Amino acid sequence: MISVSRLICGAKYYGDSLRYQNDSGCQRNGTTAGMGPVVVWNMTRTCNLRCLHCYASAEDRAFANELNTAEAKQFIDDLTAYKVPVLLFSGGEPLLRQDFFTLAEYTRSRGIRATISTNGTLITNEVARHIKKIGISYVGISLDGIGADNDRFRGRKGAFDAALNGIRACRDAGQRVGLRFTINRHNYRQLPDIFKLIEEEDIPRICFYHLVYSGRGSKMRDEDISHAETRQAMDLIMQKTKDFHRRGLDKEILTVDNHADGVYIYLFLKRTDSARAERAGQLLAMNGGNRSGVAIGAVDWSGNVHPDQFTRNIILGNVREQKFATIWENNSNPLMLGLKNRKPLLKGRCSTCRWLDMCNGNFRARAEAVYGDFWAPDPACYLTDEEIGLPK
Repeated sequence: MISVSRLICGAKYYGDSLRYQNDSGCQRNGTTAGMGPVVVWNMTRTCNLRCLHCYASAEDRAFANELNTAEAKQFIDDLTAYKVPVLLFSGGEPLLRQDFFTLAEYTRSRGIRATISTNGTLITNEVARHIKKIGISYVGISLDGIGADNDRFRGRKGAFDAALNGIRACRDAGQRVGLRFTINRHNYRQLPDIFKLIEEEDIPRICFYHLVYSGRGSKMRDEDISHAETRQAMDLIMQKTKDFHRRGLDKEILTVDNHADGVYIYLFLKRTDSARAERAGQLLAMNGGNRSGVAIGAVDWSGNVHPDQFTRNIILGNVREQKFATIWENNSNPLMLGLKNRKPLLKGRCSTCRWLDMCNGNFRARAEAVYGDFWAPDPACYLTDEEIGLPK
């Protein structure tokens, strides 16, 4: 994640402690000595929606071989022993698991920060109060457009209104909540409306995701926006972030899944605010860029471990057979070893980019989806050859 709010405005939030170096032993890529990574657990593949970009290819039906409650608790115990700081419950739709609240509460009792990624359509006032009661730190609710545009993208009429009601229920319960918005050709022109929504609804946080070509999203490569449109989107995101800060509105704005964003912001600051640029450069270097297989990992519904939630074709092991820590620290796996030291393996523009220390090769899943080569350049990097230092 790139904290636009932190880089441009200096605002600080909880997640910064997981992204940047500090005096408590945080190392490159946001990893901390003696602690495991942030873990995304896609606890079910079942979902009541059918989103066009779903990396899990989730559907509205039951799937076999999901971790049962006892297996899930053992998995959580293993994460506790590994000192994993955050467990993100995702799906499919995690609220469709009958034992969701049991497992979320168990996670909190074991000292792990619990968050949830949901489509929000199942969050009633009662559900929101329950989420708040058991101590879930954050609820991220996905919206990918306004009204019918969101419904078309998510495959169900009324999904927008239901999700918005879920957001309001969380706010009424005092539960911290935010939006997740995946930028694509069908919705990027609605960015101003999304910013208007988070102000009108008093939503404190939004994560703008860049499209990753995984799962059903692999069919949307031609639906991604162009490099020029990405730059326009980033310009608007930066402008709105500064505007909120200037007006005293506490909004945490982040972008996800494209570390070219950090460099783009840094270059903007170099032109407009040299002091802020220097600090932003330090933070980006501390963070170290893409953290797949380093400071973030994923486990699917059947216990398979992946470098991140989008790189589902690569299975590193299974938590039914080995502890997560054993799988994560297995440097005999050439891909895991490569992710931890990927610079010598990167090809094309990525291999000679002057900003490699800030970006770390960006997103490998997109490179593999387009070029069939895990170490090829990320096709979604929108920085020009001149900006990355390629010879003319």
